[in-house]
Amino acid sequence: MNTWVVIPAKTPAAAKGRLASVLSADDRNRLSARMLCTAIHAACEAVGEDRVAIVGSAPADINRAILVIAEPVGGLNAALEHARLVLARKGAMRIISLAADLPQVVSADVLALADLPASCAGIAPDRHGTGTNALSLPLPEALDFPYHYGPGSCERHLAEAAHIGLTMRRIERGALARDVDEPADLDDARALFLRQHG
Repeated sequence: MNTWVVIPAKTPAAAKGRLASVLSADDRNRLSARMLCTAIHAACEAVGEDRVAIVGSAPADINRAILVIAEPVGGLNAALEHARLVLARKGAMRIISLAADLPQVVSADVLALADLPASCAGIAPDRHGTGTNALSLPLPEALDFPYHYGPGSCERHLAEAAHIGLTMRRIERGALARDVDEPADLDDARALFLRQHG
């Protein structure tokens, strides 16, 4: 199956503002870059370098096989919808949107999102069960599925799937649940953070 992984990436200056009380701007930038590289590596191992796309701000040293899609005006949801259209035109049969702030994610986590029945969608909630850290959408069934990233996105994505009759499986994996948004989440990224200073 032609499966693509899309990773939204903010510019370093816009990344992880909620960690400002405990990390300097330079440390936040370095940690964000390291987490993005972790997500890219996991995605490349799972589906291949030529099936990974970054939407938004890509690292300067990104592998040339990875597709970089400019982010349109309108925020994260509009960016992912634009990326889905771009990849659908490339023949994508499944598109996985993967958060860029999952410090423990590995290829097996991405494969769990990829290895679903052809017409089945998948969702990986955050540790609170309210946010969405990854979505796996089959095409063409979910070509018009509206992204609802933001507060309460997990419930809204599940409701949207039910509304259009799309089967949605919950993918419960620790590394997919552990995003880093708040200072309390930093323990999950400690290995990456220490590696920056080692």
